[in-house]
Amino acid sequence: MEDNSVRIFEKSEKLENVNYEVRGAVVEEADRMIKAGEKILKLNIGNPAVYGFNAPDAIFDALSNNIRAAQAYSDSKGITSARNAIFEYHSAKGLPNISEDEIFLGNGVSELITMCMLTLLNTGDEILIPAPDYPLWTAAARLAGGKVVHYLCDEQSDWFPDIADIKKKITPRTKAIVVINPNNPTGAHYSADLLKQIVEVAREHELMVFSDEIYDRMLFQGEHTSIAALAPDLFCVTMNGLSKSDIVCGYRTGWMVLSGDKSKAKSYIEGLTVMSSMRLCANVPAQYTIEAALKSQKINPNVAPGGRLREQADLTYNMLMDIPGVSVVRPQGSLYMFPKLDSRFNITNDVKFALDFLKAKKVLIVQGTGFNWPEHNHFRIVFLPKVEELKAAVIALGEFLETYSQ
Repeated sequence: MEDNSVRIFEKSEKLENVNYEVRGAVVEEADRMIKAGEKILKLNIGNPAVYGFNAPDAIFDALSNNIRAAQAYSDSKGITSARNAIFEYHSAKGLPNISEDEIFLGNGVSELITMCMLTLLNTGDEILIPAPDYPLWTAAARLAGGKVVHYLCDEQSDWFPDIADIKKKITPRTKAIVVINPNNPTGAHYSADLLKQIVEVAREHELMVFSDEIYDRMLFQGEHTSIAALAPDLFCVTMNGLSKSDIVCGYRTGWMVLSGDKSKAKSYIEGLTVMSSMRLCANVPAQYTIEAALKSQKINPNVAPGGRLREQADLTYNMLMDIPGVSVVRPQGSLYMFPKLDSRFNITNDVKFALDFLKAKKVLIVQGTGFNWPEHNHFRIVFLPKVEELKAAVIALGEFLETYSQ
């Protein structure tokens, strides 16, 4: 008998539990509305340049002055001038036992996260990741075959990680812990004391530490402490880049720095070197901007007193707190805040809430479960648009919530 069946090409089973809702179903609906001619205010993604922020002139000068030198592949780990500048930057922050040879440049931190997870995790290995989290960490760990265990951050304690929850979720299969500081999506900035407590847990259970510090130069107050500086006896991977602090998301410029006791991770470092070589190198023209960026801007003017981003964060916080049924922890850094909706709205499906708000008021937000928060009572917004747009968006939210319930 003739077989008339048609072969269907389905996605790999490795992607079964991999999601990235920052650009997910709600965004797809927003894009459909835009194509239909509707104007949508996007509060869903941290992309400063589209909201009128600009990179420092030193970055543009470095790019244009070196564009001809950037035609060829670079060393797979990155060009020497960039790695030297990164070494100096993180040495000044106190990272122990680092060298230019163990600094890896990537096409944004996103690429490096995926490389790190694929290199570390075997099927069933566990990794501790915060909830809420930047969801790429969870997605990359699952893609690598790992089991993600989310430790809770406590909203009542300024969104600091719950140390007791971390401890009770460690098993013999736990390999590493991820720390995101300053935090996306909450805007929390962790104290040195809290970081020391996390180090103690990692030390007791011999965990690798991954620290995502992409917003370390986007603090509204205080100084940033790298957790790796507190852990000379642990193996740490610290990630950073220029996308947010220097307004060059499109340049895809990130790096990771290996520090601490590397004797525990010789095989892992060999694996990272292989992974780095497989993708040849990071974007070379953008690499030439790193030295200029790290040496030219000591204080980010957007978050300094009187800076545009700082003022917009204050405005958004104050207006949200005036809406009945909405509360929010004031962000200490980054580009985001993570408001909470109380029980009066009876939110049982936060994707539906985000879609309903989008369709009614033409404002795009991201539902809290998109950041692996276990409840349906939060959402994330960016406070990047100019004051007039932010005011209109928050007023629209208040009007929408006056009559909304699920």
